[in-house]
Amino acid sequence: MEANHVEIRHLTNQDMVELREASEQVYQTGPLLTWTADIVDTLLTKFPEGQICVCVDGKVVGCAFSLIIDYSKFSDDHTYEQIISGFSFDNHDPNGDVLYGIEVFIHPDYRGLRLARRLYDVRKELCENLNLRAIMAGGRMPNYEQHADKLSAKQYIEKVKRKELYDPVLSFQLANGFHVRKLLKGYIPGDVESQEYATLLEWLNIYYTKSVKLINAPKSEVRLGLVQWQMRSMENIEKLFEQMEFFVDAVSDYKSDFILFPELFAAPLMAHYNHLSVTESIRQLAKYTETIRDKFIDFAIAYNINIITGSMPYLINGKLYNSGFLCRRDGSWEQYDKVHVTPAEKRNWAMTGGNKVEVFDTDCGKIGIMICYDVEFPEYARLLSDQGMNILFVPFLTDTQNGYTRVRHCAMARAIENECYVAIAGAVGNLARVNNMDIQYAQSALFTPSDFAFPTTGIKAEATPNSEMLLIVDVDLDALKELHTHGSVHTMKDRRHDVYQLSLLNPPKKKK
Repeated sequence: MEANHVEIRHLTNQDMVELREASEQVYQTGPLLTWTADIVDTLLTKFPEGQICVCVDGKVVGCAFSLIIDYSKFSDDHTYEQIISGFSFDNHDPNGDVLYGIEVFIHPDYRGLRLARRLYDVRKELCENLNLRAIMAGGRMPNYEQHADKLSAKQYIEKVKRKELYDPVLSFQLANGFHVRKLLKGYIPGDVESQEYATLLEWLNIYYTKSVKLINAPKSEVRLGLVQWQMRSMENIEKLFEQMEFFVDAVSDYKSDFILFPELFAAPLMAHYNHLSVTESIRQLAKYTETIRDKFIDFAIAYNINIITGSMPYLINGKLYNSGFLCRRDGSWEQYDKVHVTPAEKRNWAMTGGNKVEVFDTDCGKIGIMICYDVEFPEYARLLSDQGMNILFVPFLTDTQNGYTRVRHCAMARAIENECYVAIAGAVGNLARVNNMDIQYAQSALFTPSDFAFPTTGIKAEATPNSEMLLIVDVDLDALKELHTHGSVHTMKDRRHDVYQLSLLNPPKKKK
């Protein structure tokens, strides 16, 4: 095939018809999917700069697709499916360090023009311009099937390296400056030509410079303060503020990064409205919410601590929510709502559930916040974990030991399932003259995954049951990174996306 004009450029959705035609010529059979319009559209939405095509005389005849990943989240034994995550490409991380090649192909009619080499040169240029550490990819070995009865996969690779044998993929990669980092087994199930083997290939960017943050660098050791709050009679909101500040001050003295208050900790103020129905009295309590929030914001700045305010009733456009606020120490704040309200909250207070499932960025990494009953829904926590959550905070309020047991055991399960830390904080004591809020039971705690780097019980620390106190505890975020890759089990990575999937109906918008 002759060519009068060759162009390398970024792929667009308008190229889809020609791209699909080339794809079908390459993958007439085999385990790899042809690249559909929906899949390519997802890829272009996630990382348009990484999708490159080659045009001959104006026609798209090949492509090179890639993602940016945080390679520390994967081991060298990963699979293709773990990288592409069911073609959702959720592992794309603009803050990652590796450009991962997920596809390269050239229409069979246009081979021999060295178009793949041009694509690889542009991919290297992209890696350098993005200041990424390396390009990595899993390379198939399509000729290995012809030699599998005589050579092991390792022997086959060595012979290809010495140019005693030719493999269309591996020989090309070696000629383009890649080295074989590892032999992978089961990289693409059903790849008969490669006998399901692949080479983990790496090209190092010699121009990469690791930027070092001299200040405000991400922390690996994070200190948490969990408030086990005593319900007590309070004359007015100023008394509430005094008790709030006492705990914030105490936790700040220990240089904590976060303080967590319980669910509905301001309930003592409802005593002034006990003559009203329970539905009306909690709406009266909601009138204090913005004032309490603003006080917490002041405390966060003054005491240099991130405050998770537990929860408060919040009236918005006539609907009552169970809401709280993340008040960061830089003065910014965000709201979170209880998504699953309990039958009692619906029946007695006519509460409405929120509809946002999102993580929050902090100076200590990404966190999730779920209010009490929410922690009993495992899919909710899993969706937060998929968004990068490392610490899950659960403010709760339970009246009986039965209710507390549900929260506690579900929180422990969430820590194991999602390979994260889970902090819970509740209120204790009796609250006289407040209808529907008479008794409380709590034991605040910090739960961990259950593996060798963590306590064997999965309990890092716990408070004395039913006593007002503070729990100060440190968590190691680097230990989670190690767990994700080298743990006894890989709960997050080993999910069967080919059998089941979990997704949000209304994904949160990316924050600027």
